[in-house]
Amino acid sequence: MPTEPLLPLGARRTAAWCGVALLVAGVAAVFVWLCVVFQTAVTPVLLALLGTALLGPLYRRLLRMKVRKSLAAGLTVLAVLAVVGGATYIVVAALIETGGQIVDSLRQAAKGIAEHFGAAGTSLDDLATNAQKLLEKFGGTAASGVITGLSVVGEMIATAVLALLLIFFFLRDSDRAADVLRSLAPRSTGDMVEAMGRRAFEAVEGFMRGTTFVAFVDAVLIGIGLLVLRVPGAVGLAALVFVTAYIPYLGAFLSGAVAVLVALADRGFVIALWVLGVVLAVQVIEGNVLQPVVQSRTVQMHPAVVMLAITAGASVAGILGMLLAVPLTAAFFGIIGELRSRYGAPEASDPAEGADGAEAG
Repeated sequence: MPTEPLLPLGARRTAAWCGVALLVAGVAAVFVWLCVVFQTAVTPVLLALLGTALLGPLYRRLLRMKVRKSLAAGLTVLAVLAVVGGATYIVVAALIETGGQIVDSLRQAAKGIAEHFGAAGTSLDDLATNAQKLLEKFGGTAASGVITGLSVVGEMIATAVLALLLIFFFLRDSDRAADVLRSLAPRSTGDMVEAMGRRAFEAVEGFMRGTTFVAFVDAVLIGIGLLVLRVPGAVGLAALVFVTAYIPYLGAFLSGAVAVLVALADRGFVIALWVLGVVLAVQVIEGNVLQPVVQSRTVQMHPAVVMLAITAGASVAGILGMLLAVPLTAAFFGIIGELRSRYGAPEASDPAEGADGAEAG
């Protein structure tokens, strides 16, 4: 006589899904742990994959112009080296030039507020003074620990060089990627693994293209506004907007704050308010026009998911984690989309259509 199951069907299904969730979470935790342990090797690979996704159109255009693969990959790497190096130089030079003015403007603003608000202004004055002392202390610490600083700089240079070399090889040998995925996967799952890899890379490529386009438009609009308002270092600040745009939401806040502080340092409160208005207007255009149009053609992620990904990336790997979190999340959603297209439940047919068909029969 068959015995009744100990748990009802709903409880068994819930337990099964909980087991799957725990298994996936465990695998993800082990993967993140391995990435942190082997961060020195993993970081250049991830940066190279992002660079390959961004530079793929330029490389393919050179191939259509009958340029050989190795030469096309080399020219693409040189192009990105020139653009990134030039933007970095402009940003650093602009920030060094206006850094002292920012601290001075904070102190002057604090004195003006102190005349009207008393203790609150005094607190701001103390904050500016402490910021100046902190900068001096940081400079002394950096001078005393120059060997450590040089080692960090050397590590960053080595990572950048390795990432550029990997971009070269990834671009040149991109046509072999499908064969590599098939060779790593079991025979019965070769097609699925290749499709998942393609969807993940297409999602990352779409994110990098869309973000680059949005960053360029933001940098141009804010740069024009800063030039019209005659804010010093407008070109450098526009370059900073472009670079920080690869960190969604938080990057816009950081670059906008720097632009407002620079305007406050050199042009006063009124111009600083105008700069704030320009930054907010550009963000409104981005959020209501650019992002919907771009994301509709690339990968769509809810802002809450993006913020959670950035927070998780920052907790794991700091600023680098913030840069890599969103494209990796886009790749994850690309894989999920491929799995849903393959194994998702088929859409139920419209009952009305079925009734019409029965009547027609």
